[in-house]
Amino acid sequence: MTLLETWRNVAYESQQDEMSAQSFWQQYFEQEKSVYEKLLANPDEVVTGTVAELAKQYDMETLTFVGFLDGINDSLVKPNPIETMEEDTEVALDFDNEKLFRNMVDAKADWLYTLPEWDKIFDADKRKSLTLEQKRSHTFVADKKVGRNDPCPCGSGKKYKHCCGR
Repeated sequence: MTLLETWRNVAYESQQDEMSAQSFWQQYFEQEKSVYEKLLANPDEVVTGTVAELAKQYDMETLTFVGFLDGINDSLVKPNPIETMEEDTEVALDFDNEKLFRNMVDAKADWLYTLPEWDKIFDADKRKSLTLEQKRSHTFVADKKVGRNDPCPCGSGKKYKHCCGR
């Protein structure tokens, strides 16, 4: 079983009661927040190392750090091989600032996208526009339904019921 499969099994599939699951995720989110505070303090630095080295650097268990890598992978300039990685796999945390911020908004992780470290990266207007842009990207706007007596959208000039509506 790969590290990622083991992490997902522990985090999502293990039979935990609600209380222990809540405690597990609360601890994870606190550790995740701590790593992001450190990464965002110097956003232009590309952090590299093995999975085990970086887990130790950020004071996390290796398996928990694998969960962090799973979460940040979509925000990286070049994704890490998370499906096949082992403890000695070299990984890089070279993230795209806008993509990371949007993904945090998309995940509804307000404890992350409201971190004060973002103030040094984006001004308040930019953060607000990125937040609105990301939230709107999931808003579905239905096309106006063509009524049977409306002009046909194909441009024939006939009523819809006598043209494409048959």
